[in-house]
Formats: sequence, structure tokens, C-alpha cells
Amino acid sequence: MGMSAQEIENMVKEALPDAVVELVDMAGDNDHYGITVTSEAFRGLSRVAQHQLVFGALKGGMGTTLHALAVTTKLPA
Repeated sequence: MGMSAQEIENMVKEALPDAVVELVDMAGDNDHYGITVTSEAFRGLSRVAQHQLVFGALKGGMGTTLHALAVTTKLPA
């Protein structure tokens, strides 16, 4: 089944409006992605908390609709 890159990007930007999202379909199957999210919302948060924000943006889709997501988080320059 999977999720489209646009769906993922929209969900992340809905949760983190200032986010810059870079997304790569790692296997060409809409089910295994690599994502880099840059957002001021990550400031002061642990890496785990940052990743939880990204996974939370997917509203339960991780592990059900979406099989794998490799997450990288960054603060704006």
C-alpha cells in the first residue's frame, strides 16, 4: 500500500509549518523512505524527541501504511 511522498511531506508540514522537508523513496515502492526535516521546532529537544515529532506527524501511519522511514532532523542555519 504505502504513502506517497507528497502525503508524507504534507503531514509533516501540517505538524511543523516551518519545516523544510527532503524526502527520498529508498526502494521505489512508496513504503521505504529517507526523510530530512529542518525545523526551528527541534531547538532544545533531544534527537529522540525530534524524531518523535516527525513520527507523530504521520498520525499513526508509521508501521501500518508506511513500513520504513529513516529520519534525520536538523535546525535551520
